[in-house]
Amino acid sequence: MSDRCDTTVKEFRHRMPLQIRFNDIDVLGHLNNSVYFTFMDLAKSRYFEAVLGEKPDFGKAGVVIVNVNCDFCAPTFYDDNIEVETAVVAIGDKSLTLEQRVYSADDGVVKCRCRTIMAGFDIRTMTSMPITDEWRGAIEKYEGHKF
Repeated sequence: MSDRCDTTVKEFRHRMPLQIRFNDIDVLGHLNNSVYFTFMDLAKSRYFEAVLGEKPDFGKAGVVIVNVNCDFCAPTFYDDNIEVETAVVAIGDKSLTLEQRVYSADDGVVKCRCRTIMAGFDIRTMTSMPITDEWRGAIEKYEGHKF
């Protein structure tokens, strides 16, 4: 595994198994690069549900993706048993950074690593807003440390 696929997270608290569908595979026989982003989005939703203990009310305290960077590390094939891990690695005043990785549940090989910056966003006014104390506290409790 190359350095670009190493993570800053020592142990991810949130993991989710993934199911590869026939239409996720491209002409080269491996998982299409765009599908990784769909998997990451699903895992983000499940992560925030786990953190908040319920489905987030994004109309009340929203976040939007403002930047995504993904390193593709090893190909994923149709029969691979894969999972995605998610953790918040930083929280600022108006943004938070998530780190995620898709890996083989069988041998631990990292397939891709993704860093996403999400900004607090008020959908009523269409303006940025601070990350709420509720979200910050719930994330810190879930992750087991202060940011």
